[in-house]
Amino acid sequence: MKVRLNHTNKIKNIYQKRMNKRYKESNKLIQRALKVIPLGSQTFSKSIVQYPKGVSPLFISKGKGSHVWDVDNNEYIDFVNGLLSVMLGYLDADVDKSVLSQFNNGVSFSLPHILETEVAELLVEMVPCAEMVRFGKNGTDATSAAVRLARAFTGREHILVCGYHGWQDWYIGSTTRDLGVPSAVKELTHSFKYNDLNNLNAHFEKLKNKVACVIMEPMNFYYPNKDYLEQVKHLAHDNGALLVFDETITGFRFSKGGAQEMFDVIPDLATFGKGMGNGFPISAVMGSQDVMMKMEDIFFSGTFGGETLSLAAAKAVLLKVRDSDVVENLRSKGKLIVSSVTKCIERHDVGHIFDIVGHPSWSLLTIADQESYSSWEIKTFLFQEFFKRGVLFLGTHNISYAHTSEDITKLLDVYDEVFPIISELINNGNLVEFLEVDALKPVFKVRDV
Repeated sequence: MKVRLNHTNKIKNIYQKRMNKRYKESNKLIQRALKVIPLGSQTFSKSIVQYPKGVSPLFISKGKGSHVWDVDNNEYIDFVNGLLSVMLGYLDADVDKSVLSQFNNGVSFSLPHILETEVAELLVEMVPCAEMVRFGKNGTDATSAAVRLARAFTGREHILVCGYHGWQDWYIGSTTRDLGVPSAVKELTHSFKYNDLNNLNAHFEKLKNKVACVIMEPMNFYYPNKDYLEQVKHLAHDNGALLVFDETITGFRFSKGGAQEMFDVIPDLATFGKGMGNGFPISAVMGSQDVMMKMEDIFFSGTFGGETLSLAAAKAVLLKVRDSDVVENLRSKGKLIVSSVTKCIERHDVGHIFDIVGHPSWSLLTIADQESYSSWEIKTFLFQEFFKRGVLFLGTHNISYAHTSEDITKLLDVYDEVFPIISELINNGNLVEFLEVDALKPVFKVRDV
């Protein structure tokens, strides 16, 4: 529904009543959750720091295919997809069949299960750098294991990082979200700028013979410059360090063998997760045999590393990625979104506010500060309007195999409706008046966008 700007107060009151009703159960449940759960969520990116409380669906009750339903039974096309972990779609038939079959035979055992070997063999077959594999439950498990492995293999302690690599001390101490991390740990991790070889080299010069590894997302929202990743590899090896690609997101999404296959640059170690289990908790660290064999000397161990339901899910996902058109499907749908949103931005003359960047399967709508409004105020209004129109969205387009052409058409229709509203509100100087809640506030930034 388009905003009629000459009836501001009346419309605000109508909207507020409507939103209170639309999210009644979510708003009640968050008050209950906040009494027993810090931030009301187990995951920072699913919490009220990301979703404006009062105009957002704060709790989901179920999902099917590309759609989810909140606790108020509002239906949404999901472009968040479990923070990219649901790559095939909710209740994927092949994954569910594999998991249910294993469920009838047990979940966790006293000795390793054959699924550990079978899934490791599939990863070795599909991922260029993989000669040996170990499993974890989330991305932080895998990246932390890779860093410990690199330190043990090289006998060095300093780490160079680029991108987001999880919540453990070794990485999060290099961000502004570093409360509780010892200073001694912070001093061992150093962030470098993506696509800037001089910046990376300056770190190596400063830390002569002290760097254990370069760990980086091979691509986040910007493509690497020509030969950049290859030059990073040479620079790392010339300085006696390992190269680790964090492919928690890019793995099995950018290509069947990850970004390393797409860009034809093979790291010493790589970490995978997210979509590998289509929502089931599993991750992996893998790499060359000479480095991975050091796993026998360090300590990386967990009771649930060989939990079989997640392994069964991963086996089904990997087989589907290997044997069908999953990767091309994600790419083609994403290309349509990127090209269509670009045209929509041009059509409504909002290029000074919005842009779209990234790989087609994982693109991002960027928002620029305006003279009178911050990007956070604009983002809050955008989310508010997308949610009420039935699109779950956090600024990225996390494409799943289950998204249909109708889903994409609906997304583009919402863009076509909301962009001109935002433009008019900014031009008229009353965007904040149409925010039905306080604007979101900045949180720590993990990627340069």
